Order: sequence, then structure tokens, then C-alpha cells
Amino acid sequence: MASSSSAQSRISNLQNHLSPLDANTKLRSLVKISPQVSEALSNGRAVVALESTIISHGMPYPQNLQTAKEVESIVRENGAIPATIAILNGVPCIGLNEEELERLASLGKSVQKTAGRDIPHVVATRGNGATTVSATLFFASMVGIQVFVTGGIGGVHRHANHTMDISSDLTALGRTPIAVISAGVKSILDIPKTLEYLETQEVFVAAYKSDEFPAFFTEKSGCKAPSRVDSPEDCARVIDANMKLNRQAGILFAVPIPKQHSAAGNLIESATQRALTEAREQNVTGNAETPFLLARVNELTGGTSLAANIALVKNNALIGSQIAVALSQLM
Repeated sequence: MASSSSAQSRISNLQNHLSPLDANTKLRSLVKISPQVSEALSNGRAVVALESTIISHGMPYPQNLQTAKEVESIVRENGAIPATIAILNGVPCIGLNEEELERLASLGKSVQKTAGRDIPHVVATRGNGATTVSATLFFASMVGIQVFVTGGIGGVHRHANHTMDISSDLTALGRTPIAVISAGVKSILDIPKTLEYLETQEVFVAAYKSDEFPAFFTEKSGCKAPSRVDSPEDCARVIDANMKLNRQAGILFAVPIPKQHSAAGNLIESATQRALTEAREQNVTGNAETPFLLARVNELTGGTSLAANIALVKNNALIGSQIAVALSQLM
């Protein structure tokens, strides 16, 4: 039998190996953090995480590049540092420079759409990955970013009672203490069931300046929001409390699309119903379904849905930046 001292030594070594500080240091060494983002995090400045799937799969080149640059500019103009996240040549990158943004945008759909489950494979094969909400949450949490802006999160798909198609975004939110600012969930999804699932995952959900949960392309979904917040400062205080209480679940702030872009909601909903039918007929499932539906809805609406999508992402970037700045002032 081993001596008690040697056994205790092994236990001590194991505890050291698993300590959060040690693990966090090792994790951060595996990613490339841009100088701007690194400096901002070190100095307690506001940083806003941005996903990259919307660049690679959300719209064609060069419109995707232009939109990505405009969103980053909005973040900077409102006092925060943008941290667009992607995997390039197997290296997770937190904050992209202009050359990296250009490369990601020009590669387009040849880049792998990367959810949380896909990260090890993309890194191991030195591939290129555009991060979805779940993957972006993982990397943002790894480096200590507290605010993440996106267009809309994934959710429970319509007819999920038959397909069991539920986005990993929801479970990622349930175990990652980060605030996500979005226009709710994509309108191609089942919004009531998504809200129920978020409640099960203990995710705090609030609508921004509204009592009703937004439906991505429209201001209202018919679903009452679980909570309401009315300012960036309100949001920052919720995030701060969540952090201080060491809750491990995330937060979703749902920001309604600007009024001037919500008028086409009925047209878009009609196109969505048709696209859903076509997806079922063509047996489009899994992570291919959302890009298919969004592209088809854009075709059916003559580009109206894409214009609305861009408008709501920019609005979310504006609100998210203000929230990040308000949070930095509390810390």
C-alpha cells in the first residue's frame, strides 16, 4: 500500500490541477485574444462579445463584411470594445482584426457552423469555425466577457414534439453566467415552448422596455415576458447581482426590433410558414435547418427579412454596448 503522505500528495496535486484559477489560466492559453480585447479586460473596460455565424452563414459577401464592420463600429461608438469570436486554422480567436474579418466573410458558408459540441473537432482538425450562440458563450465565459450581443438565439423548433430539435443555445445559457442581448428567439421557432425551456434551465429572461416578449422580426409575440427592464442600468444591476450571487445560469435580455422595421412582420410570418413546409418536404433537419429557413424567408420576402435582421442586430449592438458600459461602472 502507498504511504499516507504519498497519497495525500497525489490528492493535493489533483486538487491543484482542478482548481478554477489553474483551469482558467490553461484555457486562456489555448485561445488568441486580440490586443484591444486583452487590454480592455485587464483594465475592467466594457467588452461586448459578438458571434460569427451571422457573418459566414447569415448573408452573402460582401454585405456580411460590411454589416460586421458596422456592428463593431456601433459597439465602439458607444464606449465598449467589440470581441467578434471565431475559430481560424484551429485557433479560437477572441476579437478579430480587419484581415481576419475579411477572411471569415469571404469564406462564407465553407466555414463550419460551430456550436459548442463542435469546438473540439474544429480545433483538433485545425479548421475554420463560425461560432453560434452556444460556442460564443463558451469562449466569452472562458476569458471573462460578461455581455454578448446577437441577433436572435436558437430555441425549441416547431414540431419539436416529433423531432426533439431543441437548440443547444438554451442549455448553454442555462450553464453559462453571461448576459445575452437579442431580439428574442428567431421567429421560425416555437416561442412559448422556448420560454418554458429557458425557465427550466433557470435562465433569467426579461424584455427591454416592454411587457411582451419580442418575436425577432416583430415587436410582439403574444407571450408575456417573465420580467421587464427599462434601462441599461437596470440590466447592469441584474448582471452584477447574478455575478455576486455566483449563479451559474445566464441571462437573456430580449430587445424588440425598432418600430420602423417591424411593419413587415405579417409578410415574414407568412413566408416562414411556407419555408417550414418546404423544409419538412425536403427533409432539412439539424443545424442545416435554421440557415435554410432564414435564406428561404429572405427569398420569399424579396430581401425584407434580411434588412430587418441587420437592423435588429445593429439595435442590439447599441443596447448591449450601453449595458456593458453600465456594468463596467459597477465593477
